[in-house]
Amino acid sequence: MKAAIMGYGTIGSGVFEVLNRNREIIAKKAGEPIDPVRILDLRDFPGDPAERLIVHEIDEILKDEAIGIVVETMGGTSPAYEFVRNCLLAGKHVVTSNKALVAAHGTELLAIAKKMGVSFLFEASVGGGIPIIRTINESLAGEQIEEISGILNGTTNYILTKMCEEGWSFGDALKKAQEMGYAERNPEADIEGQDTCRKIAILTAVASGKEVDYREIPTEGISRISDLDFSYAARMGAAIKLFGFSRMMDGNVYMEAAPVFIDVKNPLYSVDGVFNGILVKGNMLGTSMYYGSGAGKLPTASAVVGDMIEAVRRTCDPTAPGWSEEKLCISPASLLPRKYFARFEGSRAEKKEAVEAAFGRVKWMVLEGLDEFAVLTSPMTGAEFDAAAEKIGGLRQKIAAEL
Repeated sequence: MKAAIMGYGTIGSGVFEVLNRNREIIAKKAGEPIDPVRILDLRDFPGDPAERLIVHEIDEILKDEAIGIVVETMGGTSPAYEFVRNCLLAGKHVVTSNKALVAAHGTELLAIAKKMGVSFLFEASVGGGIPIIRTINESLAGEQIEEISGILNGTTNYILTKMCEEGWSFGDALKKAQEMGYAERNPEADIEGQDTCRKIAILTAVASGKEVDYREIPTEGISRISDLDFSYAARMGAAIKLFGFSRMMDGNVYMEAAPVFIDVKNPLYSVDGVFNGILVKGNMLGTSMYYGSGAGKLPTASAVVGDMIEAVRRTCDPTAPGWSEEKLCISPASLLPRKYFARFEGSRAEKKEAVEAAFGRVKWMVLEGLDEFAVLTSPMTGAEFDAAAEKIGGLRQKIAAEL
């Protein structure tokens, strides 16, 4: 089958490389060769192996009836949405790694794909090279998924790892992540939790079979995490990770994207650097864990090519790991009773009575030379915590804890 790639950046060039390097094994598994014949990009690439395939107009892909499958690796929602929509309407299979596109327009694009009798696949939009979407959609098809939680963003996990292991400040760790190419020049989507939010929305939609509006998910990033938080965490034998979280219980779905304290008993404790780790709890299987490269050129490209093979194999019986247009009602995870790590200004001695009156029994932590202290509370809802903290005053930090 003839293929086109839209966007020849890191992931797009990776897809081209995988298609060429693994050509024989791909052809064997797909049942026929998959040949890239067009690559859409605004730029030219003189001397590149793909130079002769570069085109600058989407119509050269849309009007070429020989092209049966299109890969979108442009990123963002526009013009990616318009291009993908038109490719589906032209009767072409589409594979994408674009979580922003899937989170914002997935419901509509899945409906178009179904109407046109083609596949719309997006394994690489979550977890990079980790085969998590197909696992939930197929391998765990007989499960009632009760919870999904995990580290879904390699950039923030790298930053938090450096802050934990090296004692770096947030600013220094972010700068290093940018130098290493893990963080964008404008890292807002990563460090403010937006990327994690979109990914947990996609996973929850696949698991529930209903549309999830990512804009309704409470989201907090890591920019307020300090080296002091890690000093306290070390005293507790804990780590701080940015989690995407979704728990389905009693007819409700509780969701958030936010930092969380976890200890060594949690399987995600040792997921460091740019790696991702995802826990999925089913009502029959229990908890299973999926770990691997959450980003990067070839790991993500590998997931894209896996979807391409699936689409080609099922040309006569298109597939999509999708959901209906019925909207899932989301509740904030703060409604669940959880422990909280909190830092307050002042001394333990002067605020001991107020803390114990507000929170009851707590675990105390004090670092020498600081005009502050920290506590670990008993389980309570977010609203209960906020009301108790207001009575004490001087709150400097609040992070949910699974300890």
